[in-house]
Amino acid sequence: MKNILISGYYGSKNGGDEAMLAAMLEVLRELDSDLKFTVISMNPEYTKKRHKVDAVAWLDIFSIIKKILSADLLISGGGSLLQNVTSRRSLYYYLGIIFLAEIFGRKVMLYAQGIGPILGNFANKIMNFIVNRVDLITVRDHGSLEELQRLKITKPKIFCTADPVLAIKSVSLDDGKKILSKYSLHEEKNFIGVSVRKWSHWESCQNELVAALDKLAEEKNAEIIFLPMQFPEDVKAAESTAELMKNNSTVLAEEFSTSEMLSLVGCMDILISIRLHALIFAGVMNVPMLGISYDPKIERFLDSIEEKPLGTLENVTAEKIFDGVIKKLDAKKNLHNESQLKNLRELAWKNARLAIELINKF
Repeated sequence: MKNILISGYYGSKNGGDEAMLAAMLEVLRELDSDLKFTVISMNPEYTKKRHKVDAVAWLDIFSIIKKILSADLLISGGGSLLQNVTSRRSLYYYLGIIFLAEIFGRKVMLYAQGIGPILGNFANKIMNFIVNRVDLITVRDHGSLEELQRLKITKPKIFCTADPVLAIKSVSLDDGKKILSKYSLHEEKNFIGVSVRKWSHWESCQNELVAALDKLAEEKNAEIIFLPMQFPEDVKAAESTAELMKNNSTVLAEEFSTSEMLSLVGCMDILISIRLHALIFAGVMNVPMLGISYDPKIERFLDSIEEKPLGTLENVTAEKIFDGVIKKLDAKKNLHNESQLKNLRELAWKNARLAIELINKF
Protein backbone atom coordinates (compact mmCIF):
# COMPACT_ATOMS: atom_id res chain seq x y z
CA MET A 1 0.00 0.00 0.00
CA LYS A 2 1.32 3.42 -1.03
CA ASN A 3 0.99 6.43 1.29
CA ILE A 4 0.20 9.88 -0.06
CA LEU A 5 0.41 13.01 2.11
CA ILE A 6 -1.63 15.96 0.80
CA SER A 7 -0.82 19.58 1.68
CA GLY A 8 -3.29 22.36 0.92
CA TYR A 9 -5.82 24.83 2.27
CA TYR A 10 -8.07 22.16 3.76
CA GLY A 11 -10.29 22.12 6.82
CA SER A 12 -11.26 25.80 6.55
CA LYS A 13 -14.79 25.07 5.29
CA ASN A 14 -14.04 26.65 1.92
CA GLY A 15 -16.28 24.84 -0.54
CA GLY A 16 -13.88 25.25 -3.43
CA ASP A 17 -10.89 23.84 -1.60
CA GLU A 18 -12.93 20.99 -0.13
CA ALA A 19 -14.20 20.22 -3.64
CA MET A 20 -10.62 20.08 -4.91
CA LEU A 21 -9.69 17.61 -2.20
CA ALA A 22 -12.83 15.55 -2.87
CA ALA A 23 -12.08 15.49 -6.60
CA MET A 24 -8.44 14.53 -6.08
CA LEU A 25 -9.39 11.68 -3.76
CA GLU A 26 -12.16 10.50 -6.08
CA VAL A 27 -9.99 10.15 -9.18
CA LEU A 28 -6.89 8.85 -7.38
CA ARG A 29 -8.96 6.19 -5.61
CA GLU A 30 -10.57 5.23 -8.91
CA LEU A 31 -7.14 4.74 -10.47
CA ASP A 32 -5.69 2.88 -7.47
CA SER A 33 -7.95 1.64 -4.69
CA ASP A 34 -4.99 0.63 -2.49
CA LEU A 35 -3.71 4.16 -1.88
CA LYS A 36 -3.74 5.50 1.68
CA PHE A 37 -4.17 9.25 2.20
CA THR A 38 -3.27 11.67 4.98
CA VAL A 39 -4.27 15.32 4.69
CA ILE A 40 -2.63 18.27 6.43
CA SER A 41 -5.65 20.20 7.69
CA MET A 42 -6.63 23.28 9.65
CA ASN A 43 -9.31 21.12 11.25
CA PRO A 44 -8.27 17.45 11.22
CA GLU A 45 -11.50 16.10 12.71
CA TYR A 46 -13.58 17.96 10.12
CA THR A 47 -11.38 16.62 7.30
CA LYS A 48 -11.50 13.06 8.63
CA LYS A 49 -15.28 13.13 8.82
CA ARG A 50 -15.91 14.85 5.49
CA HIS A 51 -13.38 13.00 3.34
CA LYS A 52 -12.85 9.67 5.13
CA VAL A 53 -9.07 10.10 5.34
CA ASP A 54 -6.45 10.36 8.03
CA ALA A 55 -5.56 13.97 8.87
CA VAL A 56 -2.96 15.89 10.83
CA ALA A 57 -3.05 19.47 12.16
CA TRP A 58 -1.37 22.02 9.93
CA LEU A 59 0.76 23.49 12.75
CA ASP A 60 1.74 20.15 14.31
CA ILE A 61 5.19 20.11 12.71
CA PHE A 62 6.40 16.98 14.50
CA SER A 63 3.38 14.98 13.33
CA ILE A 64 3.77 16.39 9.81
CA ILE A 65 7.43 15.30 9.72
CA LYS A 66 6.40 11.84 10.93
CA LYS A 67 3.82 11.63 8.12
CA ILE A 68 6.39 12.85 5.57
CA LEU A 69 8.79 10.11 6.65
CA SER A 70 6.13 7.44 6.08
CA ALA A 71 4.88 8.93 2.80
CA ASP A 72 5.73 7.70 -0.68
CA LEU A 73 4.59 10.99 -2.19
CA LEU A 74 3.79 14.52 -1.02
CA ILE A 75 1.11 16.21 -3.09
CA SER A 76 1.03 20.00 -2.73
CA GLY A 77 -2.24 21.29 -4.07
CA GLY A 78 -4.48 22.00 -5.68
CA GLY A 79 -5.42 25.63 -5.61
CA SER A 80 -3.52 28.90 -5.39
CA LEU A 81 -1.13 27.90 -2.63
CA LEU A 82 2.04 29.37 -4.11
CA GLN A 83 1.27 33.07 -4.27
CA ASN A 84 1.79 35.95 -1.87
CA VAL A 85 -1.00 38.37 -2.76
CA THR A 86 -3.71 37.11 -0.40
CA SER A 87 -1.18 36.17 2.30
CA ARG A 88 2.59 36.51 2.48
CA ARG A 89 3.02 33.96 5.25
CA SER A 90 1.08 31.16 3.58
CA LEU A 91 3.54 31.04 0.66
CA TYR A 92 6.40 30.25 3.03
CA TYR A 93 4.32 27.73 4.94
CA TYR A 94 3.48 25.68 1.84
CA LEU A 95 7.03 25.99 0.53
CA GLY A 96 8.24 24.87 3.95
CA ILE A 97 6.20 21.65 3.76
CA ILE A 98 7.61 20.99 0.29
CA PHE A 99 11.16 21.67 1.49
CA LEU A 100 10.78 19.24 4.41
CA ALA A 101 9.75 16.51 1.99
CA GLU A 102 12.74 17.31 -0.21
CA ILE A 103 15.11 17.20 2.78
CA PHE A 104 13.84 13.72 3.70
CA GLY A 105 14.13 12.47 0.13
CA ARG A 106 10.44 12.06 -0.60
CA LYS A 107 8.85 12.45 -4.00
CA VAL A 108 7.00 15.75 -4.38
CA MET A 109 4.33 16.76 -6.86
CA LEU A 110 2.68 20.14 -7.28
CA TYR A 111 -0.84 19.04 -8.24
CA ALA A 112 -2.86 21.32 -10.55
CA GLN A 113 -1.63 24.44 -8.82
CA GLY A 114 -2.45 28.00 -9.73
CA ILE A 115 0.98 29.64 -9.48
CA GLY A 116 1.43 33.28 -8.60
CA PRO A 117 1.49 36.13 -8.50
CA ILE A 118 4.81 35.98 -6.62
CA LEU A 119 5.91 39.46 -5.52
CA GLY A 120 9.31 40.47 -4.15
CA ASN A 121 12.90 39.39 -4.85
CA PHE A 122 13.22 37.10 -1.81
CA ALA A 123 9.96 35.30 -2.57
CA ASN A 124 11.02 34.84 -6.19
CA LYS A 125 14.39 33.39 -5.16
CA ILE A 126 13.03 30.95 -2.59
CA MET A 127 10.37 29.79 -5.07
CA ASN A 128 13.11 29.12 -7.61
CA PHE A 129 15.26 27.28 -5.05
CA ILE A 130 12.57 25.00 -3.61
CA VAL A 131 10.25 24.39 -6.54
CA ASN A 132 13.09 23.56 -8.94
CA ARG A 133 13.77 20.55 -6.70
CA VAL A 134 10.34 18.90 -6.84
CA ASP A 135 9.77 15.85 -9.04
CA LEU A 136 6.71 16.88 -11.00
CA ILE A 137 4.56 19.97 -11.54
CA THR A 138 1.10 20.23 -13.04
CA VAL A 139 -0.54 23.66 -13.26
CA ARG A 140 -4.17 24.40 -13.92
CA ASP A 141 -3.77 27.18 -16.50
CA HIS A 142 -1.36 28.81 -18.94
CA GLY A 143 -0.97 31.86 -16.71
CA SER A 144 0.60 29.62 -14.06
CA LEU A 145 2.86 28.10 -16.69
CA GLU A 146 4.04 31.58 -17.65
CA GLU A 147 4.70 32.40 -13.99
CA LEU A 148 6.91 29.32 -13.66
CA GLN A 149 8.82 30.40 -16.75
CA ARG A 150 9.28 33.89 -15.32
CA LEU A 151 10.60 32.35 -12.09
CA LYS A 152 13.04 30.20 -14.13
CA ILE A 153 11.59 26.99 -12.72
CA THR A 154 12.56 24.53 -15.45
CA LYS A 155 14.14 21.45 -13.83
CA PRO A 156 11.04 19.36 -12.94
CA LYS A 157 8.73 17.90 -15.54
CA ILE A 158 5.94 20.45 -16.04
CA PHE A 159 2.50 19.92 -17.55
CA CYS A 160 -0.36 22.36 -18.07
CA THR A 161 -3.52 20.50 -17.09
CA ALA A 162 -6.72 21.76 -15.44
CA ASP A 163 -8.31 22.34 -12.05
CA PRO A 164 -8.90 19.04 -10.18
CA VAL A 165 -12.61 19.79 -9.70
CA LEU A 166 -13.19 19.52 -13.45
CA ALA A 167 -12.55 15.77 -13.13
CA ILE A 168 -15.33 15.27 -10.60
CA LYS A 169 -18.49 13.51 -11.76
CA SER A 170 -21.71 15.45 -12.24
CA VAL A 171 -24.43 14.55 -9.75
CA SER A 172 -28.19 14.11 -9.64
CA LEU A 173 -30.34 17.22 -9.10
CA ASP A 174 -32.38 15.45 -6.42
CA ASP A 175 -30.42 16.75 -3.41
CA GLY A 176 -30.49 20.28 -4.76
CA LYS A 177 -34.23 20.17 -5.33
CA LYS A 178 -34.80 18.87 -1.79
CA ILE A 179 -32.74 21.71 -0.31
CA LEU A 180 -34.51 24.33 -2.43
CA SER A 181 -37.88 22.87 -1.47
CA LYS A 182 -36.94 23.29 2.19
CA TYR A 183 -36.54 27.02 1.45
CA SER A 184 -39.94 27.00 -0.35
CA LEU A 185 -38.23 27.45 -3.72
CA HIS A 186 -39.84 25.74 -6.71
CA GLU A 187 -39.30 25.95 -10.44
CA GLU A 188 -41.94 28.48 -11.48
CA LYS A 189 -39.27 31.16 -11.96
CA ASN A 190 -35.81 31.47 -13.49
CA PHE A 191 -33.35 30.43 -10.79
CA ILE A 192 -30.36 32.77 -10.77
CA GLY A 193 -27.64 31.49 -8.50
CA VAL A 194 -25.23 34.03 -7.04
CA SER A 195 -21.94 33.25 -5.31
CA VAL A 196 -20.30 36.23 -3.62
CA ARG A 197 -17.30 36.94 -1.43
CA LYS A 198 -15.87 40.02 0.23
CA TRP A 199 -12.65 41.44 -1.24
CA SER A 200 -11.12 44.78 -2.18
CA HIS A 201 -13.69 47.00 -3.94
CA TRP A 202 -16.46 44.63 -2.82
CA GLU A 203 -18.78 47.50 -1.84
CA SER A 204 -18.66 48.98 -5.34
CA CYS A 205 -19.40 45.60 -6.92
CA GLN A 206 -22.11 44.87 -4.38
CA ASN A 207 -24.07 48.00 -5.29
CA GLU A 208 -23.93 47.18 -9.00
CA LEU A 209 -24.87 43.56 -8.35
CA VAL A 210 -27.87 44.58 -6.24
CA ALA A 211 -29.13 46.89 -8.99
CA ALA A 212 -28.81 44.14 -11.61
CA LEU A 213 -30.45 41.48 -9.44
CA ASP A 214 -33.38 43.73 -8.59
CA LYS A 215 -33.92 44.46 -12.27
CA LEU A 216 -33.79 40.74 -13.10
CA ALA A 217 -36.30 39.95 -10.36
CA GLU A 218 -38.66 42.63 -11.65
CA GLU A 219 -38.34 42.17 -15.40
CA LYS A 220 -37.43 38.50 -15.91
CA ASN A 221 -39.39 36.65 -13.23
CA ALA A 222 -36.07 35.72 -11.60
CA GLU A 223 -35.65 34.00 -8.24
CA ILE A 224 -32.35 35.16 -6.76
CA ILE A 225 -30.61 32.45 -4.75
CA PHE A 226 -27.33 33.04 -2.94
CA LEU A 227 -25.05 29.99 -2.77
CA PRO A 228 -22.30 30.22 -0.12
CA MET A 229 -19.01 28.55 -1.09
CA GLN A 230 -17.21 29.33 2.18
CA PHE A 231 -19.07 28.94 5.46
CA PRO A 232 -19.88 31.18 7.25
CA GLU A 233 -18.02 34.05 5.56
CA ASP A 234 -19.94 33.91 2.27
CA VAL A 235 -23.25 33.69 4.13
CA LYS A 236 -22.50 37.06 5.74
CA ALA A 237 -21.57 38.59 2.37
CA ALA A 238 -24.74 37.18 0.82
CA GLU A 239 -26.99 38.37 3.65
CA SER A 240 -25.59 41.89 3.47
CA THR A 241 -26.28 41.89 -0.28
CA ALA A 242 -29.80 40.53 0.11
CA GLU A 243 -30.58 43.22 2.67
CA LEU A 244 -29.78 45.92 0.09
CA MET A 245 -32.19 44.50 -2.47
CA LYS A 246 -35.69 45.88 -2.93
CA ASN A 247 -36.97 42.48 -4.05
CA ASN A 248 -37.01 39.23 -2.12
CA SER A 249 -34.10 36.83 -2.44
CA THR A 250 -32.98 33.68 -0.65
CA VAL A 251 -29.70 33.04 1.13
CA LEU A 252 -28.94 29.34 1.60
CA ALA A 253 -27.38 29.88 5.01
CA GLU A 254 -25.89 26.42 5.48
CA GLU A 255 -22.69 24.52 4.88
CA PHE A 256 -23.13 22.00 2.08
CA SER A 257 -21.13 18.99 0.99
CA THR A 258 -19.43 19.07 -2.40
CA SER A 259 -22.13 16.80 -3.84
CA GLU A 260 -24.94 18.96 -2.43
CA MET A 261 -23.40 22.16 -3.79
CA LEU A 262 -22.92 20.60 -7.22
CA SER A 263 -26.57 19.55 -7.17
CA LEU A 264 -27.70 23.04 -6.13
CA VAL A 265 -25.67 24.67 -8.89
CA GLY A 266 -27.16 22.16 -11.33
CA CYS A 267 -30.65 23.40 -10.39
CA MET A 268 -29.82 26.96 -11.45
CA ASP A 269 -30.75 28.41 -14.83
CA ILE A 270 -27.62 30.56 -14.65
CA LEU A 271 -24.84 31.24 -12.16
CA ILE A 272 -23.22 34.61 -11.41
CA SER A 273 -20.06 34.14 -9.38
CA ILE A 274 -17.06 35.83 -7.85
CA ARG A 275 -15.87 32.43 -6.56
CA LEU A 276 -13.74 30.36 -8.96
CA HIS A 277 -15.02 26.98 -7.91
CA ALA A 278 -18.65 27.99 -8.16
CA LEU A 279 -17.88 28.71 -11.83
CA ILE A 280 -16.15 25.35 -12.16
CA PHE A 281 -19.17 23.65 -10.53
CA ALA A 282 -21.31 25.28 -13.21
CA GLY A 283 -19.00 23.82 -15.85
CA VAL A 284 -19.25 20.35 -14.31
CA MET A 285 -23.06 20.61 -14.13
CA ASN A 286 -23.42 22.22 -17.59
CA VAL A 287 -24.98 25.41 -16.25
CA PRO A 288 -24.39 28.77 -17.99
CA MET A 289 -22.04 30.94 -15.95
CA LEU A 290 -20.97 34.57 -15.63
CA GLY A 291 -17.85 35.48 -13.69
CA ILE A 292 -16.79 38.65 -11.91
CA SER A 293 -13.05 38.74 -11.31
CA TYR A 294 -11.20 39.48 -8.08
CA ASP A 295 -8.09 37.48 -8.97
CA PRO A 296 -6.27 36.41 -12.18
CA LYS A 297 -7.43 32.82 -11.64
CA ILE A 298 -10.97 33.87 -12.63
CA GLU A 299 -9.79 35.26 -15.98
CA ARG A 300 -7.54 32.24 -16.50
CA PHE A 301 -10.37 29.75 -16.05
CA LEU A 302 -12.88 31.69 -18.15
CA ASP A 303 -10.26 32.09 -20.87
CA SER A 304 -9.81 28.31 -20.91
CA ILE A 305 -13.45 27.94 -21.99
CA GLU A 306 -13.25 30.93 -24.34
CA GLU A 307 -15.23 33.29 -22.12
CA LYS A 308 -14.49 36.62 -20.47
CA PRO A 309 -15.45 38.01 -17.05
CA LEU A 310 -18.20 40.61 -16.82
CA GLY A 311 -15.59 42.85 -15.23
CA THR A 312 -13.67 43.16 -12.00
CA LEU A 313 -14.98 43.98 -8.53
CA GLU A 314 -13.79 47.51 -9.20
CA ASN A 315 -15.31 48.16 -12.61
CA VAL A 316 -18.24 45.78 -13.17
CA THR A 317 -21.55 47.53 -13.85
CA ALA A 318 -25.18 46.61 -13.28
CA GLU A 319 -25.77 46.96 -17.01
CA LYS A 320 -23.07 44.40 -17.87
CA ILE A 321 -24.41 41.94 -15.30
CA PHE A 322 -28.03 42.34 -16.46
CA ASP A 323 -27.17 42.15 -20.17
CA GLY A 324 -24.93 39.13 -19.63
CA VAL A 325 -27.69 37.23 -17.83
CA ILE A 326 -30.31 38.13 -20.47
CA LYS A 327 -28.06 36.96 -23.29
CA LYS A 328 -27.60 33.54 -21.71
CA LEU A 329 -31.20 33.14 -20.58
CA ASP A 330 -32.47 34.01 -24.05
CA ALA A 331 -30.16 31.46 -25.64
CA LYS A 332 -32.05 28.69 -23.78
CA LYS A 333 -28.87 26.61 -23.63
CA ASN A 334 -25.38 26.57 -22.23
CA LEU A 335 -23.18 28.91 -24.27
CA HIS A 336 -19.95 27.36 -23.06
CA ASN A 337 -17.60 25.70 -25.48
CA GLU A 338 -18.53 22.11 -24.65
CA SER A 339 -15.51 20.66 -26.43
CA GLN A 340 -13.27 22.87 -24.32
CA LEU A 341 -14.91 21.67 -21.11
CA LYS A 342 -14.52 18.05 -22.23
CA ASN A 343 -10.84 18.68 -22.93
CA LEU A 344 -10.40 20.30 -19.50
CA ARG A 345 -11.99 17.27 -17.86
CA GLU A 346 -9.47 15.02 -19.62
CA LEU A 347 -6.64 17.28 -18.47
CA ALA A 348 -7.96 17.23 -14.89
CA TRP A 349 -7.78 13.44 -14.98
CA LYS A 350 -4.22 13.70 -16.28
CA ASN A 351 -3.16 15.16 -12.92
CA ALA A 352 -4.10 11.92 -11.18
CA ARG A 353 -2.58 9.68 -13.83
CA LEU A 354 0.73 11.51 -13.57
CA ALA A 355 0.62 11.23 -9.76
CA ILE A 356 0.08 7.46 -10.01
CA GLU A 357 2.95 7.14 -12.49
CA LEU A 358 5.23 9.10 -10.17
CA ILE A 359 4.39 7.09 -7.05
CA ASN A 360 4.98 3.82 -8.89
CA LYS A 361 8.45 4.80 -10.08
CA PHE A 362 11.29 3.29 -8.10
